[in-house]
Amino acid sequence: MSGQYEGLRSGQVAEAAGVNLQTLRYYERRGLLAEPERTLGGHRLYPAEAVTVLRVIKTAQRLGFTLEEVAELLEAAQHRHGQRDGGLMERARLKVIEVEERIADLEVIRSALHEAINAGCDDLMTCADQPCCPLPFAELVRPDSEGDRS
Repeated sequence: MSGQYEGLRSGQVAEAAGVNLQTLRYYERRGLLAEPERTLGGHRLYPAEAVTVLRVIKTAQRLGFTLEEVAELLEAAQHRHGQRDGGLMERARLKVIEVEERIADLEVIRSALHEAINAGCDDLMTCADQPCCPLPFAELVRPDSEGDRS
């Protein structure tokens, strides 16, 4: 009878994976983590692989993948049936492009902030009215952003 109660409880899985219980339950609700079996008393019992799945999810998020993208990668991996490509290689290439674009944006922001510091800007409103203001207010605001809200 002890065989029917094999598995890890929620707290054990969360601790081993380095997440909190709310995160564990959220991933379960989103379908990222399979719903576990339950004891007669209603306690969730997860297989040991749940820890790996949680670690994969958290690592993918740290690499910049959204939860929707992670779900798609997990789904592709489950259905690849011996095929090498689970979609990660192409998605990783696309993510690298996205990260490089963000890095370029952050470099522009860093440069503008250094210029503001070096110019002694102390007040955004006052600085914006000065012709010598180093902050590229017009360049950092994307004119299309207003029309994109539809």
